[in-house]
Amino acid sequence: MNVAVVGAGYVGLITAAGLAEIGHRVICVDDDTRKVEVLISGRLPLYEPILEDLVKRNRQAKRLEFVSRIEDAVEKCPVIFICVGTPSLEDGETDLSSVEGVARKIAECARGYHLVVEKSTVPVQTGRRLQKYFKSRLQCEVASNPEFLSEGSGVEDFFHPDRIVVGVDSEKAAGLLKEIYQPVIQQSFACPVHASCGKRAEAPFIVTDVNSAELIKHASNSFLAMKISFINMIADLCEAVGADVEKVAEAVGMDKRIGDRFLKPGVGFGGSCFPKDLQAFVRIGRKAGCDFGLLREVEKINHQRIDLFVKKIKRELGEVSGKRIGVWGLAFKPGTDDVRTSPSLAVIRELVAEGALIRAYDPEAIEKARAELPGIEYGRDAYAVAENAEALLALTEWEDFQHLDLAKVRQVMARPLVIDGRNMFSPARMAEHGFEYVGIGRGVTGHLPVPGPKNA
Repeated sequence: MNVAVVGAGYVGLITAAGLAEIGHRVICVDDDTRKVEVLISGRLPLYEPILEDLVKRNRQAKRLEFVSRIEDAVEKCPVIFICVGTPSLEDGETDLSSVEGVARKIAECARGYHLVVEKSTVPVQTGRRLQKYFKSRLQCEVASNPEFLSEGSGVEDFFHPDRIVVGVDSEKAAGLLKEIYQPVIQQSFACPVHASCGKRAEAPFIVTDVNSAELIKHASNSFLAMKISFINMIADLCEAVGADVEKVAEAVGMDKRIGDRFLKPGVGFGGSCFPKDLQAFVRIGRKAGCDFGLLREVEKINHQRIDLFVKKIKRELGEVSGKRIGVWGLAFKPGTDDVRTSPSLAVIRELVAEGALIRAYDPEAIEKARAELPGIEYGRDAYAVAENAEALLALTEWEDFQHLDLAKVRQVMARPLVIDGRNMFSPARMAEHGFEYVGIGRGVTGHLPVPGPKNA
């Protein structure tokens, strides 16, 4: 099928490359001509594992092209996915200007039947708002197909989704979207992520109304944010009473009704989705007359993480002014170069404001961090960041950091203090290497022996 994807950002690029990989002919549109030129040259404007190879392969196979004029795509493609940004306005409302602008342009040049699919994260009832642009194009209809792509594993999430949700007003729209996703539903393609991946279970294909589909995305992200804030609240209690949040989370996560994902304590969530979507959902509830106080508390707990972590640093170091502090990790999570609302950057800003001398490193996010924080020093690698540091802050759990030569790290530090904002390291391992180690929610840093059989 000929499919258009409008927006060459994170969601748009993965969607376009993924649809091309399963056999469709995809035109990806972005009105940023410089971005289109970068993509045509074979480079990507962002980092995501596997994505660059996927884009190159499908461009060579003539299944994926990039253009800057939406008219070129609408003319050839009966199905058009809208994957443009929906940032927060100052009051927390969702800015729908880009989504509405795309819908307006499609309506202006659409001839015959077109299915316009919202993939951007939008407030409930946005589909109804968009439909007004197609009143004079009676054959056009709007559907919702929310994305569930996690940065760092977005390509895998596209090919092996937990579910595919489509909100439609007609059987025709449902049929078209099912046809588009059929290879993913049936898992009938050569997996580009894991070459040796065997046959997987079919992906659930959920068909609902447009309003429900739009709600599903916000409800999912808000629930995950709630799990993170919950375990961070428990981490604070563990520190206060002398318990180990890692053990608490492990046991709680074994309950099949709860699960262990997102029960990871730390300095809070960031990125382009959770903070924005949580704010938007609270305001959606308010507009509808529903009390979303629970989610306001989730947001409050997350905001407190930075101040609490900075207090922890000052408790260990005393006055931070003039002291060199190394930072491992700038992206808001591993597997991406995205620094939007990154907790790491928030911590650095607080410390810089108090006169600390920061040297930071990240495997992928240095250039984007430099644009946000031009006034700090960036190291060539993790070891350079540790040199003469009076403390090291571990703030993004890149696997690279867990395989460092800790003896070498300790040797170059002025004081062997590691303050771990993601509980990346084992307290016992750090103690073996002579580090002063401070984690999150680890009121108990040692581990009791596991009892053996009686009379052993």
